[in-house]
Amino acid sequence: MADYKGIKGFKVQYLSADPSNPIIGQTWYNSTSKDLKYTGVSTAGAWATGNPMNTARQYLAGTGTQTAGLAMGGFTGTPPPTGATEEYNGTSWTNSNNLNTARNGLAAAGIQTAAVGFGGGSPGNATEEYDGTSWTSVNSMNTGRAFMGRAGIQTAALSFGGTVPPPLLNATEEYNGTSWINSNPLNTARPLAGCGTQTAAVGFGGEDPLVTAATEEYDGNSWTNVNSMNTARVALAGDGLQTAAIGFGGETPSPTGATEEYDGNSWTTVNPLNTARFWLAGAGTQTAGLAIGGSPIPSGNGSATEEWAGAGSATTKTITVS
Repeated sequence: MADYKGIKGFKVQYLSADPSNPIIGQTWYNSTSKDLKYTGVSTAGAWATGNPMNTARQYLAGTGTQTAGLAMGGFTGTPPPTGATEEYNGTSWTNSNNLNTARNGLAAAGIQTAAVGFGGGSPGNATEEYDGTSWTSVNSMNTGRAFMGRAGIQTAALSFGGTVPPPLLNATEEYNGTSWINSNPLNTARPLAGCGTQTAAVGFGGEDPLVTAATEEYDGNSWTNVNSMNTARVALAGDGLQTAAIGFGGETPSPTGATEEYDGNSWTTVNPLNTARFWLAGAGTQTAGLAIGGSPIPSGNGSATEEWAGAGSATTKTITVS
C-alpha cells in the first residue's frame, strides 16, 4: 500500500510549532498540541482576534498591510488627543515616534515605511509624512477637516468628505507628495470611509446628516454614485481597492461589527467583526484586512485588533479522525 511520502513525495513534518508561512497543501504534526494539521483554503472570510494595541483609543487612523500595519493619533478617553504611533508586524504592536501634532479624527495613506497622515484635530489641515521611524511636517491641506475618507499612497494620496464640525464637507483633495490640489467634490457631503488609489477610489457609508449606506466611486477627476452598502452606518472603517474593497464596523446608531465586501459593482455581507465597534481604523486588503482600535473607550475594545482572512485565503486546519 502506498504511503504519504510515496504519494506526495515527502514525509509529514514533525514540528514543535505551526510554520509561520505554510503553503497550501502543506501537512505537519504539531508535537506541542499533538495535532496533525494542514493548510487549506477558506470557503468564507472570517475575523480572527489578534494582539491588542499598546494605547487603547478611538478616532485614530490606520494604513499599511496586515503584516506591516501602522496606527497613529486618536483619543484615549482623556483629553488631549494622542500622537501615539504604533507599528504592527502581523503578530504584535510596537511603539514608534509620535506625530508632531497630536490629534484625532485624522486619516492616513501609504505603507508602514512611507505613509502620510492628514487632517483631524484643530485646525484640521496638518499633514505629516512617516518614513518608518519618525514624522515630518509638510504642506497643509487646503480645507481643514476631520473624519474624512482616504485612499492612495504617500506620494499620491486622496482626501475626501469629512466635517469641521459642524458643517458636513464634500471637498476632495489630491496630494502629490509635496502639496494638496483641489479636485471635484463628493456628490454627498459627509464624514465617511474610503479606500483605493488616487485615480480609482471608493467612498462609503457616513452621515448626511442621517446615517447612510451611500457609495461613490472616484476616477481621478469626479465622483459617481453607485450601489449602496447593505448596512447604513457612520464611523466605519475599510480598505482595499475600488474593485475589491472591504468595509467593517461602525454605528447604525448601535455599535456594529457588520462587514461587507465590494467588487466594484455591489456589496456582499460577510462574517462580522468579533468585537462590534465604531470610530476604528482599517488597513490591508479585501483578502487580508486589519481592524484597529475603536469605541467604546476606555473599555478593552479601544485596543482590540482583528485580522481578516477573505474567502480563498490560506487557513490552517486540524485533521481529526474518528
